[in-house]
Amino acid sequence: MRPSLAIATTLLAAASLIAPAAAPARADDASARTLSLTGRAEVRAAPDMAVISAGTVSEANTAREALSANNETMAAVLKTIAAAGVAEKDIQTSNVSIQPKYTYPPRASEGAQEAPKIDGYTVSNTVTVLVRDLDKLGAVMDAVVSSGVNQMNGLNFTIAEPGPLRNEARKAAVAEALARAQLYADAAGVKLGPIRSISEESHVRPPQPMARMAMEATAADAAVPIAQGEQVIEATVNIVWGLE
Repeated sequence: MRPSLAIATTLLAAASLIAPAAAPARADDASARTLSLTGRAEVRAAPDMAVISAGTVSEANTAREALSANNETMAAVLKTIAAAGVAEKDIQTSNVSIQPKYTYPPRASEGAQEAPKIDGYTVSNTVTVLVRDLDKLGAVMDAVVSSGVNQMNGLNFTIAEPGPLRNEARKAAVAEALARAQLYADAAGVKLGPIRSISEESHVRPPQPMARMAMEATAADAAVPIAQGEQVIEATVNIVWGLE
């Protein structure tokens, strides 16, 4: 399904014209006359994928006990995620850690502070899940939490193939820059020469409200409600023309 998109463009322009000196024209005068513009454009499109980062945290008196408990819980989580329709290739363990827990004896009125003591262990296992069908996202999140996940690290929306959308933003930024360049040249009574340089930068701006909502989501009686919003892909194009 091709995401619907709307293009909005803005442009910050800075034009510099170096007027010829009163002295007779020299060959290098023309090469010094330039017009520089920076064009910016946006493409907005509905995301078509989501990435969930969730994990299990277990505590026990020994590292072995904590790890065994965590392994059991994560095995149930992975099984539930697969049963929710997520392909095996889209489920990946991203982090496993074992950390001791310390207790700190109260400081005596006199004498040195006693060293902290290990009072158990904490094991965490984080899994990253790629959901390609956003219609199933709420159900997948609910299944993940219900299966034993007790740490929700976040939710990010993305677009499977951002290349065509990024190219749309690039084209819009260049078109705007070209139109404004001609306007400035006409207003200044000069003629545009060849383009001397083109440079660009582009990036995807994630919808922050959705990511924040995902981190606050918890298990519910029904599927977790999800607002997909839109992804914003921006492009900035810097163009320098010579002036005839």
